[in-house]
Amino acid sequence: MPTATRTNPLSFLTDQLDELKAKGTHFKLRVLDDEQAPVCTFDGKRVINLASNNYLGFTTHPKLREAALEATRKYGVGSGAVRTIAGTMKIHMELEEKIARFKNVEACVVFQSGFTANAGTVSSFLGKDDYIISDELNHASIIDGCRLSRAKILVFRHKDVAHAEEQLASVKNEPGKKLLISDGVFSMDGDIGPLPGLCDAAEKYGAIMMVDDAHASGVLGRQGRGTVDHFGIHGRVDIQVGTLSKAIGALGGYVCGTRDLIDFLCHRARPFLFLPRIRHPLPRPALRPSTFSKPNHSGWSNSGPTPASGKKNSACSASTSEAKPLPPAKPQSRPSSSATDA
Repeated sequence: MPTATRTNPLSFLTDQLDELKAKGTHFKLRVLDDEQAPVCTFDGKRVINLASNNYLGFTTHPKLREAALEATRKYGVGSGAVRTIAGTMKIHMELEEKIARFKNVEACVVFQSGFTANAGTVSSFLGKDDYIISDELNHASIIDGCRLSRAKILVFRHKDVAHAEEQLASVKNEPGKKLLISDGVFSMDGDIGPLPGLCDAAEKYGAIMMVDDAHASGVLGRQGRGTVDHFGIHGRVDIQVGTLSKAIGALGGYVCGTRDLIDFLCHRARPFLFLPRIRHPLPRPALRPSTFSKPNHSGWSNSGPTPASGKKNSACSASTSEAKPLPPAKPQSRPSSSATDA
């Protein structure tokens, strides 16, 4: 019996790759030969690195290297389990408490990455009857979270508060929840989102206000507390998302907000429920006093607010407590290009 000739069912990928090459948008990965540093070696050539997310140089800082090695020696290498089964360790709880104090919120939960933090959060509490009003240049992780939620998506022109308000007004009488979402600092152009105006619009129409502060944390605000602190809008942003892989120099993402929000995410955010936790060598460097704090002349000191009565600010903790309020922050006036992706 003759054997049938098998055709390649993935041949369409070759066609699409050829199309990318014809358009000049196909690329090859650059290979870094040494550590992520201001001057390093890519593809065998010594270059000045202007494309790194390692904003503060923490990725290669001696104290963070030491902390990661210490955690590996103590806890091993692998993740072992998801957090809801047997994967939550004391250092995860300590990290979440420290971030919550630093961000001046009630509680925090750490995800495997900033991408999973965004996608898992948006898709966890919105559904097909809800609405998302999103900046047209928001990060891909926000866009994917919006799509996964199945909510109706209304896009507003980049940094256009009036257009965002128009979109909110267009659905004000519709049933369902409304989420207004923006990057704090936009990853490609480095411009700062108009958060005070967006907060005004969210409050006017009863919308949930969410900010992805991945590129602002460690860069803007007092001691790097991000755009919420930069603009002095503590208490007006319902959901703050951040990352540990940029200015902090490690890996992972986090979500900050009320105790109820964080408790809900522990029960409903699918990346938290079904993906292995962030590996333990990574929380330890982020816990160094240098990371969520301000260096002083004597070395490294924690400048974050102290939790009241020693109570916890971590995810799913039975004893979370609101962080001690920060002194009032005056909105800072900076050019829109004051933070860049390089």
